Amino acid sequence: MSETPTKEELVAGLIGLLTVEKRAADVFAGPPQVDGIGRVFGGQVLAQALQAAQGTVTDGKRAHSLHAYFLRGGREGAPIEYRIERDFDGRSFANRRVVAAQENDEGIAVPILNLTASFQLPEDGLEHSDSPMPDVPRPDDLRSDMEQRREIAEQWGDRLSDAQRRMMLRSRPIEMRTTDRLHWMSSEPREPRAHSWFRVAAPITGAHDTPELHRAIMTYASDYTLLGTSALPHGLSWMRNELVGASLDHALWFHRDARADEWLLYATDAPWSGGGRGFNRGRIFNLAGELVASVAQEGMMRKRVAR
Repeated sequence: MSETPTKEELVAGLIGLLTVEKRAADVFAGPPQVDGIGRVFGGQVLAQALQAAQGTVTDGKRAHSLHAYFLRGGREGAPIEYRIERDFDGRSFANRRVVAAQENDEGIAVPILNLTASFQLPEDGLEHSDSPMPDVPRPDDLRSDMEQRREIAEQWGDRLSDAQRRMMLRSRPIEMRTTDRLHWMSSEPREPRAHSWFRVAAPITGAHDTPELHRAIMTYASDYTLLGTSALPHGLSWMRNELVGASLDHALWFHRDARADEWLLYATDAPWSGGGRGFNRGRIFNLAGELVASVAQEGMMRKRVAR
């Protein structure tokens, strides 16, 4: 990959990251993020676990839901092993259980995530939707988040550490356009709602262009912005090191097929926080205004105590 990767190279890197390798019967390995530092992004582990589960369902059934618990933070730089249990294979539905494990500093494999996924053979059925898409600006009318990041980095200058600056300005395979100004450098409390459009930065074509990959990318992206929504009423930010947090669980329901290389609106809200936790919900819409997926997540959220 070149020093300044093209959009196509970035997307190819994401596809590679979400391509798990079969090591044995119902055992897969997920590659580490190139140049990853610190803790593994939760969306990566979710998406790789789903990909491993999808690799064992080959009769046309497609994932319609997943439920996961984050147990420990994964460590960047080392592969993650995914072991599958085939709990059910029926005519219409199937179920898979996945344990993601990674070696700790002592070389012992310990679980970092448990995930259960359910699959269904596509069929016609009764339809309704009581979840209209929010009335927000369309993506073509918005600036990219990267433009806003560059402005913030320039305005904050030396108040940003080198690590914060690198994280803010690194190239990303998923393009995002937020309907409001990026909130994580603002200390002004806001209502717990956020809206962002997202898509991969380049079209997905050829053999990679499968419903399974698009679901995996949507799963990856569903971990963006979610926990931060419950911080909005408090005027606090992880970027300013005011909060300590981690995802505790994650649930996602796929309602219809959608392409991750076409704009999708991620509308999030947080109806509750307390007891050191924040509860967040998300709805994903396509450009036609159809609800394509629903998300829920609870995370640990604590105010950082100065020492």
